[in-house]
Amino acid sequence: MRIGIGLPAAVPGTDPASIGRWAAESEERGFHSLGVIDRLVYDNLDPLVALGAAAARTERIELLTTVLNTGYRRNPVVLAKQIDSVERLSAGRLTVGLGMGGWPEDYAASDVTLAGRGAAFENTLATMRSVWRGEVTGASGPMPALPEGRPGVLLGGLVPAAFTRAAALSDGWVAPSFGLEVVKEGVASIRREWIRAGRTGRPRVIVERYFCLGTDAAETAEAYVAHYYGAEYLPRIRPDVLTDGDRLREEIDRLAEAGADDLVLFPCSGAPEQIGLLSDALDKMGVGRAVGAVSGVHSRRP
Repeated sequence: MRIGIGLPAAVPGTDPASIGRWAAESEERGFHSLGVIDRLVYDNLDPLVALGAAAARTERIELLTTVLNTGYRRNPVVLAKQIDSVERLSAGRLTVGLGMGGWPEDYAASDVTLAGRGAAFENTLATMRSVWRGEVTGASGPMPALPEGRPGVLLGGLVPAAFTRAAALSDGWVAPSFGLEVVKEGVASIRREWIRAGRTGRPRVIVERYFCLGTDAAETAEAYVAHYYGAEYLPRIRPDVLTDGDRLREEIDRLAEAGADDLVLFPCSGAPEQIGLLSDALDKMGVGRAVGAVSGVHSRRP
């Protein structure tokens, strides 16, 4: 299982100028990927802007959105151009996890209805792929095409239709940041739908967890996830927040056994020492950043 680290782009109070430094140190420490999460009505950086900053300070590390919410981003050609830009800035290191977005206030602020999200999502993805294939043309000619299969695309979601969609239209599934049973059931569902869709290889599965290490780690983590998720969702998230080495080791083992290919650990603090604390904890327990890394098992995008 490959180990990535999240950018603190959604941790309120984090110095935005630190994102590039965080990315560079994470690459130096050997993490496999840099992840970013997405909200609209919240104190966070736009995920694609944050990954653009990360791309400028790194050379090898994979860049991930887990997930980028497309539902209230109303122009798929513009969104495709933005994603294309990060893909080019990073020299082909971007994988976009895409979702519809579940925060009603984000839709309300965008004057977009929650109804019909599934069909709109599929139309958005189809249009974006047309852009990436160079099929959208203007007076000066077509927009340039990206290499086949780029960028990488994964889809989020927990309802049956989401797994069917992910198997048919993407490279795999992005699991939520809570619940071992959710991961197990999701892995079984995406693999089952993958076979039904006639895909070769197997789907990539990325799982997220929150972490905070060091002095006052538990208190810092509790304050952050309570602020981000609120009272309604906090009980789901709290049990899977990792604040010490023993829990970190246990969760890595559990998620690897459940079938995850990647674990992205998102910080609850923007303090830069969190990178070293996490890296040192992984080294102490003998866990590399690409433990049992899967190679060549994912089928190409349809």
